[in-house]
Amino acid sequence: MFDVAVVGAGPVGLFLGCRLALLGVSCRLLDRRGARHRHSRSIGIHPPALEVLETVGVARELLTRGVQVRVGRAFSGSRPLGTLSFESLPPPFRFVLTLPQDQVEAVLERRFCDLAPGALGRGVSVSRVVVQGNRGVILETSAGPLQARLVVGCDGSNSAVRAALSIPFRGGLYPDAYVMGDFADSTGFGTDACIFLTDQGVVESFPLPGRTRRWVVKTDSTSGPPPAVARMASVRSANQQGAYSPPTAVHMAALVHERVGIEIDPDTHSMLSAFGTQRFLADRFASGPAALAGDAAHVISPIGGQGMNLGWLDAYDLSSAIDRIVRGEGSLGPQLASYSASRRRAARCATYRAELNMRLGRVWRLPGCRDLLLKLALATPAERVLARLFTMQGLA
Repeated sequence: MFDVAVVGAGPVGLFLGCRLALLGVSCRLLDRRGARHRHSRSIGIHPPALEVLETVGVARELLTRGVQVRVGRAFSGSRPLGTLSFESLPPPFRFVLTLPQDQVEAVLERRFCDLAPGALGRGVSVSRVVVQGNRGVILETSAGPLQARLVVGCDGSNSAVRAALSIPFRGGLYPDAYVMGDFADSTGFGTDACIFLTDQGVVESFPLPGRTRRWVVKTDSTSGPPPAVARMASVRSANQQGAYSPPTAVHMAALVHERVGIEIDPDTHSMLSAFGTQRFLADRFASGPAALAGDAAHVISPIGGQGMNLGWLDAYDLSSAIDRIVRGEGSLGPQLASYSASRRRAARCATYRAELNMRLGRVWRLPGCRDLLLKLALATPAERVLARLFTMQGLA
């Protein structure tokens, strides 16, 4: 029997597995996918997350692979409003690291396999979780039954573990929709991140390794393409006329150029995606000998890049609680109840911060007031407060 069965081998499950292995807690990590996800959804790693990633020995490699963003620039259209410096953050990580999620997962998976050879089971789905009270749990899987003292669901927003525990997952959708894509970087912004507030909605831009830059553009999901998109599409491909099927590289390039006047080459794109935004929170993050972490416990808007980071902070706290339980230094109920209460508070706080980010990027009735407020904030000591808010300080 294992001490812990972790369901879900995404970035949160892999990090939790590394933590448990280093603490001497026996674990088995299961994932229904046969291979890692190759789509680079999340890209930002905030300072509190870098601190906990350092505890499992992967921070150094991530730093060599990623881009250190130390300054954010704010614009109204193409007009500069000011800069946000991260130099006031506590050392040693006075920056946000950008690195595509698939590369982060690859580093974590190699580390887990080094720490716990043979403990990762890919292509293994969980059909049922049977709680046996003080005797732990039995997982019915496609590879046969597995018994453990505890089970942790790190299996995403459609968590099978959460469903098996009948834990309500309450929330809903926001009206905001976005398109994003990665393109060759010819902007001259270097390692700076940029936010452009426009009359049509926000445009965000972040540097990535390999002289690449991610663009995120707020869209009206109910409308057709703007005139610039239609004009460019008609030139490049007659088949696209009369149809709106975003995102396309041409669509992304036209949106960016129309709003902020920057040219990006559609032919250099390496990733394109469209996404909506939502918020959900589990009523509790633990039930008996079971716990939830990451998107299985909470889903927040990806604007602000907090979701993956929040899951790592969950896993760090949960691994410490599990270690105390396994060592007999604390009883299961109180330890998991304390974990649940503290991390639910952090998730609610992260949700509010993400909503603040979305509000800033929406279309304002009086954009001049928004621009003036942001310009003043970036030119006063309030800049330090913004730096802390945007880098997840206080959520660990």
